[in-house]
Amino acid sequence: MPRLAIDAQYLTDQLKALLNIPSPTGYTDTVVRHVAKELERLGLTVELTRRGAISALRQGSRRASARAIVSHLDTLGAQVKRLKENGRLELVPIGHWSARFAEGARVTVFSEAGTYRGTILPLKASGHTYNDEIDSLPVGWDYIELRVDALARDRTELDRLGIEIGDTVAVDPQPEFMDNGFIVSRHLDNKAGVAVMLAAIESMERTAAATPVDIHWLFTIAEEVGVGAASILTPDVASMIAVDNGTSAPGQNSSEFGVTIAMADQSGPFDYHLTKKLVRLCQDEDIRYQKDIFRYYRSDSASAIEAGHDVRTALITFGVDASHGYERIHTHALRSLAELITAYATSPVEIERDRNIHAGIKGFTRQPAVEAAQARAEDLDPAE
Repeated sequence: MPRLAIDAQYLTDQLKALLNIPSPTGYTDTVVRHVAKELERLGLTVELTRRGAISALRQGSRRASARAIVSHLDTLGAQVKRLKENGRLELVPIGHWSARFAEGARVTVFSEAGTYRGTILPLKASGHTYNDEIDSLPVGWDYIELRVDALARDRTELDRLGIEIGDTVAVDPQPEFMDNGFIVSRHLDNKAGVAVMLAAIESMERTAAATPVDIHWLFTIAEEVGVGAASILTPDVASMIAVDNGTSAPGQNSSEFGVTIAMADQSGPFDYHLTKKLVRLCQDEDIRYQKDIFRYYRSDSASAIEAGHDVRTALITFGVDASHGYERIHTHALRSLAELITAYATSPVEIERDRNIHAGIKGFTRQPAVEAAQARAEDLDPAE
């Protein structure tokens, strides 16, 4: 079946709703409930792990050699490290992001006593007081603090507010959806990937698309701290595609348009055959694409492999400018990703041997082109 038509309005509506729900790693219950309810509304069977990672099954013609599509619900954020004597809060980051992009952020502090609004500021924030010193202050989490918008002139008043060490701090996304298709917001990594998956599911349900095998739609809750898909896969899943952001920056080949297919990240190359199939689907379905390699990047794929899951993995991305900072994407990439997911989900199974966890050499794949040429010369199936 060719790629399916994507409801672009549904995709952007879901992204707006997701961005409106704070979900730093460790504080994801609300967004889990939102996505689980939407998946059930779309007709899928939903299960949660103990901590809240989502597995939604869409049945295909068979269970063996099932496919999985995964993205993560958690975002970057911060935690309260210390209540300072000046009434401010010292922070540590949740996930890996620079304090450079924390400066000036509006935030919400979630405490047992309630929520508080505030602003992350450099230690020397007033030009009228510090003059040029505000420009010479180093960049780092030791050089910023959180000013709470409540009566908090010292530590005693912070205690009275009920703010405690370990409280979660969520950073406002401040999204802008522009008429020219650009979207600017924090936390597009990976709220945009989640919206892409939901849009693909909506398209498949709307068209009653059939798939050759079961599709497991997975939504993890701790990717930003390296856990990701470590414990959510079942033995019948033979291949998994992660949907996440690609870095559009000098020296990279990613783009804010079309699909960026990752060939490798810091954990190594992605599966040769699965990645090759995704490229071929883009070519066959006239989906714009480009390839890239990410040196300082890992995704749900890496956590699954490191946990010992024997699955083929690949990574397809939407190009993000200023990833983990003030991020920008384009709807063209989101729609292209959703189209590719539908084309992949409905495509025939090519490596039948993958239905078995262990099997003999018969049906095992061949690489590189030299072996394929040899197989053709011997009049064999390239997979024999």
